[in-house]
Amino acid sequence: MTIDSINEVPADPPGAFVFAVDALREIQSAMAGLAAMEMALYAAVFAQAEKMTAEMPSPVGEREMALRTASAEIGAALRVSDRTVQRRMSHAWDVAHIFPQTFEALREGRITPAHVNAITRASDGLPAGDAHDRYEAAAIERAEQLSPGRLAAVLPAVAAQIHECGLAERHQRARAQRRVEVRDVDDGMAEVLAVLPAIIAHGMFDRLTSMAKACQAVDPDDERSRDEIRADILGDLVLGGGPVASGDALAAITARVQITVPVLTAAGVTDVGTELIGTGPIDAETARRLVGPAAGWDRVMTHPVNGAILAIDRYRPNEDLRRALRVRDEHCRFPGCRQPAHRCDADHSHAAADGGETCLDNMALLCPRHHDMKHAAAWIITHLGRGVLRWTSPSGRTYIDTPTPTLRFFPSNPDPDPGSSPGSGHDSDAGPDPGTRGGTGAGADVNEDALAGANVAANAGASVDTNTETDAGGGESASRADAAAEARKAHRRRLMMGEPRGEGSELESAPF
Repeated sequence: MTIDSINEVPADPPGAFVFAVDALREIQSAMAGLAAMEMALYAAVFAQAEKMTAEMPSPVGEREMALRTASAEIGAALRVSDRTVQRRMSHAWDVAHIFPQTFEALREGRITPAHVNAITRASDGLPAGDAHDRYEAAAIERAEQLSPGRLAAVLPAVAAQIHECGLAERHQRARAQRRVEVRDVDDGMAEVLAVLPAIIAHGMFDRLTSMAKACQAVDPDDERSRDEIRADILGDLVLGGGPVASGDALAAITARVQITVPVLTAAGVTDVGTELIGTGPIDAETARRLVGPAAGWDRVMTHPVNGAILAIDRYRPNEDLRRALRVRDEHCRFPGCRQPAHRCDADHSHAAADGGETCLDNMALLCPRHHDMKHAAAWIITHLGRGVLRWTSPSGRTYIDTPTPTLRFFPSNPDPDPGSSPGSGHDSDAGPDPGTRGGTGAGADVNEDALAGANVAANAGASVDTNTETDAGGGESASRADAAAEARKAHRRRLMMGEPRGEGSELESAPF
């Protein structure tokens, strides 16, 4: 649609709302195009200043004046700091020259500047060339489906699977920068900033949240917001050694985080594939320390080509369906929401009261906010298979939400056998026997080869789930590999959009 005049708005409220949604989407696309135009101008100025700098025979300090002068004048014109302008120039040049596909997607309005920032940040450590190009293509494919927040949580794992970036070494360097700072703000207040390993920071916040909820449950008349209670408890813990002002019972509350650990990493054979759910990769040593004392753990079988969850079993079985939902969904399944699984409700998409089954293909994790909205505002969820959900809004629009494990997965060597089509048959050890109907479903009997495609999950004061893939072998010619790569990309796109597989797919009848 084209928005030419506010007078085009329909008079009836439903029509006006539909018009507003369409207009907002068009405006966002146009603003992305303008952002690309601004980025191109910044990049051009930066390139010109760098060219002038390189041609100057004077000392380095004087040669930098071309860039500093250009930044100062643009800053004066825009009423921003010249250092801000210089950062914008550098970022714009990087995007325009190092991420050309990303720049083009922004120019066409398919992604937003926030998506661009997520894509560039997660590429740290990727070498130039084929690995970078594959990462960028995979990142854009996911950016067109996800909110910037969800994209930022998925891309580090994608980058790590495309190229092993030395996560352990980078984590150790980052650990050396951990610190606590105080920054004064207005009205007699100050901010305390702590830079910590992600697993510790998220655990701290989760424990503070649990304590705040307990306070509100004990004293419903407490007028403080949850943020205020969290802040008060933090002060109690640091200055008093415990939640002094909130009652000793809170000291028994522990933190809960969820991680995924490949079975070979848990065993110490490799150091790849570990994830803090909702945040990104963590170092393998931290993951193994969490798995070690766990009271129980889940085994998760994954498809070696597309990363789809095939089956979950547990050595101490209980609440199988809830575990399957937690592993598949990881967080609230409303598009863009990232509330973690342990804060979500297991909701029947088709209400049980109306005959809906209590099974994986009729349930999804929803946070309280979106759970209430689904029922009160008549949103409809349709399961398209492989965990893909189609949300239909009250106005009739549809939105696709793909499970995070599928989006995060990037096959290390996914070329199928020359005689099979992408997404059809593969090594039977990597998945379930279509005829199996008994036991826990796919992967109930696992040999050593199949174990490489299995995941181990543990609850270590934290819930731990896992994810890995198996190699399919190599040796294809360059032309065949390129053709297979294009076929895989189309196959993954069909999978993410919930389109059915072709006949003969081994996974079509996989027992869940």
